[in-house]
Amino acid sequence: MASTRDIRRRIKSVKNTRQITKAMELVAASKMKKAQSAALAGRPYAQLMAEMLAALADRVEETQHPFLMKREVRTRGIILVTSDKGLCGPLNGNLFKLVTDIRTPAKYAAIGRKGAQFLARTKRDLLADFPVGDRAAFGDVRVAAEFMVKQYLEGVVDTVEIIWPRFKNTLIQLPTLLPLLPLASVKTALADLRAETGQSAAPAKISDSQMLFEPDAATVLTALLPLYVNREVHQQVLDAKASEHSARMVAMKTAKDNATKLLGDLTLEYNKARQAAITQEILEISAAAFAA
Repeated sequence: MASTRDIRRRIKSVKNTRQITKAMELVAASKMKKAQSAALAGRPYAQLMAEMLAALADRVEETQHPFLMKREVRTRGIILVTSDKGLCGPLNGNLFKLVTDIRTPAKYAAIGRKGAQFLARTKRDLLADFPVGDRAAFGDVRVAAEFMVKQYLEGVVDTVEIIWPRFKNTLIQLPTLLPLLPLASVKTALADLRAETGQSAAPAKISDSQMLFEPDAATVLTALLPLYVNREVHQQVLDAKASEHSARMVAMKTAKDNATKLLGDLTLEYNKARQAAITQEILEISAAAFAA
């Protein structure tokens, strides 16, 4: 049995650990609420874009835009969204498993330090990595999205896809791969936006008097599709931030609960050791008295 001094030291260490994990749990909970609010704040923008795409869907020739033209896929372009820090359970590990399962040639752009480190460590083709803070400002995310779109237009990659931890609820974050480019069609993009914002799958009837496009619908579509891709990437990064803070909150709560349980076991062990030491001292005193 360990000495009472060793047990006291361990109890003190576990108490300090529990205090730290409790503080980290509270911080992660606060950040999670802010990240969820930021993700929900993007819905009005998505709804407006859905309305504009609905008005454009039947007025343009889709085959004229490079975002809508299919081509042979020789090299995939993938944006990997991970956290900058650890202590968030299996969140990043599940994303790395998804990357490991990709057997076709691919080039990557990383958003998040953990993803960049993984891609460099496994010697995958990392084109660039982009730092994004907890606020995930649109301007920061747009740089990464426009970089991959440029690679797509220049023929360096033949697709643009994104891997991120999709936030389902506080306990579940699903590693997800979403193709962004090429788009199957404007109507497919419209259906995705409507599903995301909870609208009906059937497009609304918008008359010419309700929405006019200048100089023309094709020009507006050319400007709108890059905004659609940028918004999609930004929305998934916001989703990933909510997933990260949720996973860290759960991991820290689990660590705190385990520390509390361990503290109870150590306290019991300390009391037993202390009682045994007292009993031993009493026996020694009694034996000395009888010997005298």
